[in-house]
Amino acid sequence: MFKNIISSLIDQPILTSFFVSDLLVLLFHRPPFFFSLLMFSALLAMSMYFGQKLALFKL
Repeated sequence: MFKNIISSLIDQPILTSFFVSDLLVLLFHRPPFFFSLLMFSALLAMSMYFGQKLALFKL
């Protein structure tokens, strides 16, 4: 399971670096409200994309 996640993140380095940097900025800094809302929506969209791409719990 972890190998699938890591290999999927390595396959798309630009999107992964944007995801990680966005997450760290939202966790450790307090940007203005509108900017943090935009960043949070981008983080949510990337999370849904990675969740669809990985499909770890496919039935």
